[in-house]
Amino acid sequence: METALTRLVGVRHPVVQTGMGWVAGPRLVSAAANAGALGILASATMTLDQLRAAIAEVRCRTDAPFGVNLRADAADAGDRVRLIVDGGVRVASFALAPSPGLIAELKAAGVLVIPSVGARRHAEKVAAWGADAVIVQGGEGGGHTGEVATSVLLPQVVDAVRIPVVAAGGFFDGRGLVAALAYGAAGVAMGTRFLLTSDSTVPDAVKARYLAATVKDVTVTRAVDGLPHRMLRTPLVDSLEDTGRTRRLLRAVRHAAVFRRLSGLTWRQLARDGLALRHGKDLSWSQLLLAANTPMLLRSAMVDGRTDLGVMASGQVAGVIDDLPSCAELVARVMEEADEVVRELAGLRAVR
Repeated sequence: METALTRLVGVRHPVVQTGMGWVAGPRLVSAAANAGALGILASATMTLDQLRAAIAEVRCRTDAPFGVNLRADAADAGDRVRLIVDGGVRVASFALAPSPGLIAELKAAGVLVIPSVGARRHAEKVAAWGADAVIVQGGEGGGHTGEVATSVLLPQVVDAVRIPVVAAGGFFDGRGLVAALAYGAAGVAMGTRFLLTSDSTVPDAVKARYLAATVKDVTVTRAVDGLPHRMLRTPLVDSLEDTGRTRRLLRAVRHAAVFRRLSGLTWRQLARDGLALRHGKDLSWSQLLLAANTPMLLRSAMVDGRTDLGVMASGQVAGVIDDLPSCAELVARVMEEADEVVRELAGLRAVR
């Protein structure tokens, strides 16, 4: 199935595996790429040396195009951009809008720039700055999310920009792909669906919790870092929502110290990242400190397998997923379902 996305990036199928922190490592990314999708490596939770090694490992595992996701507001974003360029990475994906300078530097080196956005005005801004495509995530998506459903947000963005638009939030099968294409998208991006594959390194106990979840078990809370965050509802989430501000702040300080050691960042760099996060948002300094909870609480679940101590970011689709295919099986199934739906729709005739 050829679309503007497949022509732009050079992948076989209009499917993107999103850059999920602690989840989208070399094994998952290379498996998605070998399956014909665009795999995106999550770099925000890696040191520079870890990112360099991860890029090299993906290149050893696949000859297919892949991408790297990074925070545009990170203190070392420039260093990470240079690693992407030097590593021959095809796509740079951003969780927040990259600056015009970063976009220009990447494009000059032949790297495609595909930011993720959650509002039409953000899509218009990055398109004007030279982004090659944009991923649009509706409120159904996992992790930090907005309030507008994909079915409402997607057509708004498609009508507003003239670059390929990739739909995210609520997609897990071929029917969703066809629906996104009908809205004018050039493909779909999936996070939770790729997390729940046999190629994902997420511990089995955590995958089992996802598979057991119903749609009602996926909630949005501000208790973790002060921002709307979609995740599985667990006793830990209930506890965070019931915990007083002082105890949450003390926990955040401990987590910030641990994350600083793991990430290799200095306290000054962490402070700069906090200032960047605060810019343009109505966040208190207390909320910024609480944001230190996120990387370590996610790591507890996604790496350590502690469903009792960790946070499990999740799209609403977790409630309708019940198996763990390989990436190759998943992508093939999505495309077969999409082909079948297209054939069925082609047989419809308007009644006059």
